[in-house]
Formats: sequence, C-alpha cells, structure tokens
Amino acid sequence: MRAFSIFSTPQGLSGSDRQKRRHMLARMGLAWLGMMQVMMFAFPGYLRSESMAPDNLALLDQAIFIMNWISLVLTVPVVLYCAWPVWGGAFSRLMQGRVSMDVPVALGIIAAFIPSAYATWFDNGEVYFDSVTMFVAFLLTARYLELCARQAVGVGKAHRVIEEFRLAVTQRANQLAFWFVVIQLALAFLVGAVWYVYAPEHAVAVMVSLLVMSCPCAMAMAVPTAVAAAHASLSAGAPAQDIDIVRLVQATGRISRQNLYASVAWHLLMTPLAALGFVAPWLAAISMLLSSLAVAANSWRLYRSQIRVSSGDWQSAVARS
Repeated sequence: MRAFSIFSTPQGLSGSDRQKRRHMLARMGLAWLGMMQVMMFAFPGYLRSESMAPDNLALLDQAIFIMNWISLVLTVPVVLYCAWPVWGGAFSRLMQGRVSMDVPVALGIIAAFIPSAYATWFDNGEVYFDSVTMFVAFLLTARYLELCARQAVGVGKAHRVIEEFRLAVTQRANQLAFWFVVIQLALAFLVGAVWYVYAPEHAVAVMVSLLVMSCPCAMAMAVPTAVAAAHASLSAGAPAQDIDIVRLVQATGRISRQNLYASVAWHLLMTPLAALGFVAPWLAAISMLLSSLAVAANSWRLYRSQIRVSSGDWQSAVARS
C-alpha cells in the first residue's frame, strides 16, 4: 500500500496549476480568518433585545454600530479578493449568454453585502456580514476540495478509463445543475418579491437565504469527488485487472448517483423552509457546507474500503463499496 492523499501536491503538476492551487488556498485561508473575526464582532447583535433596560440597550446599540463598521472593513477584502474567482466566472459566463454556478453565488453575495453596507452607513437595518463571509469561506472550502480532487489523477490505462467515465457523467450532471440554478434563481426573486409586499423587513434575509441555497456546490462536487476516490483507490492499491476496473467504474457510478440525487433531495428539503423564512442566511451557508462535506465523505467510502484491506483483496474491496 502506498500513502495517498488528495491534499498532497501531485508530482508533475504544471506551474500554473501549482499557482492556482496556492492562490485558492490563500483565498480560502483569508476567508476563514475574516469569517471568524466578523462572527466575533457580530455577537453583540445576537444579544440585542427590546426588553433590555433603556440604558443597556443604548450602550449595546453603540457597540453594535462600531462592530458593524469593523465588520464592513473586514468583509470588503473577503468580497473583493477571496471571491474574485466568483466575479470572474460569473462575468465570463454571462458574456457568453450562459448561467453557471458562479451567477447565483455572485447574486447572493451582492444581495447580502450591499444592503448590509447601506444599513451600516445609515445606521438603520439588519446587516449580514457574517453570512457573506461565511458563505465565501464555505464555498471556497468546497471548491478547494474539488480542485484537489481533480488534480489527484494518476496515469495509466485504469486512470484513463476512470477519466472517460468522468467526462460522460459530468455532462449529464452539469445539465441537471444548470436547470437547478435557473429554477432556484427564479424562485429566489419571486419569493423575495412576495415577502417584500407582505413583510418587507424580512424580504432581504429570505432572498439571500434562497440565493445561497441556489448554489449547487454539492451537486458540482458529486462526480469529481467520486472520481477522485476511484483514482485514489488505483494509486494506493495493487495493479488492477480489467474486471477490477469495470467493477470500480460501476462502484464509482453508484456513488456519483448517490451524491447527485442526495444533493438534489437536500436542496428540495431546505428550499421550502428558506422560502417560509425558517432558514437564516448564515444557516443556509452552513447547510451548503454540510451537504458538500457529506458528498465528499460518501465518495471517500470507496477509498476507505480499499485501504482497510491488503492489496490482494482489491477486488472484494471494490465490490463492497
């Protein structure tokens, strides 16, 4: 057995790919740092209650005003630098007349950041800087996992077969994700408009939650993580025969379908709750991260089953996956 990890930089990786990996890691690290600081400064707002004594409430409002400005300053680099790939991806796709995953992400960031900056400037209204930084940090974490998975590809006949399978399945998964994003975007603006008519004070929060929910991160990771687990099994295990490769492809297909359909089911469960106002923007961001991590964990079952047995039991490990 050979040690293998998707987080180890693969040998033979090009300079541009190495730089892309470093930049994404730097953006992810800064986003997490900003998120932790903003969450800390958002804490006074969680404590505010109209039932408090007038003097205590006035003092707390002053602290919230200061903390909101600090949060704004900390959120700006997260939005501009950390989320830069989102802006570039959304703009390039829109210029091509297409809707990608970056579009709802960009709209979610804008819908949360601009009203928060406005509320901070005029000291009136709710702020969602914690949700913005949390969303970006969790999104970049999911994308970093996906990037590591894509780069962890070996060479040889078996790996080529796995890559051919990935190309065939990814096209169908992308079509499903496209229509999911289109429907979710339409639903977010429609539900936001309804809330604006009947309860305008909650309209922004509901629309932000739905826009965050419209990001199909788990769906985008469904196939790449399963394929990465298959490549890892090949790299860490003994040389495979043709029948072993066929069974591995079949197991990868099953896991890919599990990931994809479970991600859709999770969104279908959470979206009505968000539309009814039961899911706050920060909770929507957490649910996005949890679904992405669940997809990664389910995919990695294939690899875990491989490393628990000796190289001579390769075929039985794949069959049990």
